[in-house]
Amino acid sequence: MKEYEKILAGGDLRSIGKSNFVTLKIQTQKDFDELFQYLFHENRIIVMRAADAIEKVTINNAQYLAKHKGEIIKLCNMAKDKELKWHLALIIPRLHLNNKEFGNAWNTLVNWAKDKTNSRIVRVNSIQGLFQLKQRDKVFEKEFNLILSEIINENIPSINARIRKLKNKDR
Repeated sequence: MKEYEKILAGGDLRSIGKSNFVTLKIQTQKDFDELFQYLFHENRIIVMRAADAIEKVTINNAQYLAKHKGEIIKLCNMAKDKELKWHLALIIPRLHLNNKEFGNAWNTLVNWAKDKTNSRIVRVNSIQGLFQLKQRDKVFEKEFNLILSEIINENIPSINARIRKLKNKDR
């Protein structure tokens, strides 16, 4: 466990450090489970970099998240730091969620996307996460479009660019 801590530590929050190197080290569920524990580390930099590595690993290995679903849901409810939120927003849609969990995940991402006090990256990634959830359950299509209509009126270039990109994907 100490091996990852040394690799993820150091520097500041503007850098992902060696999180890409950590991603390459994750070859098994056991490796992933060890890395996952760093989402609860007291050092914000280590948490951010572990979340970055987890997000990247699970693009192609979402099955690693299965046994951590409950912990991820709890993290979403208690996350304060923007760096953790922006990665969680992209991880949530990779989980196998029952109807109640899906609704809660949807509401969490809606709140993060609409909250003007959240960083723009959290908001953009939350919109992306909502888009991915909507792909799984078309019942949310109308609500998703209403949310986008509301947010686009804020006229924030980075957010509007993501909205345009997602609308083009839907065509």
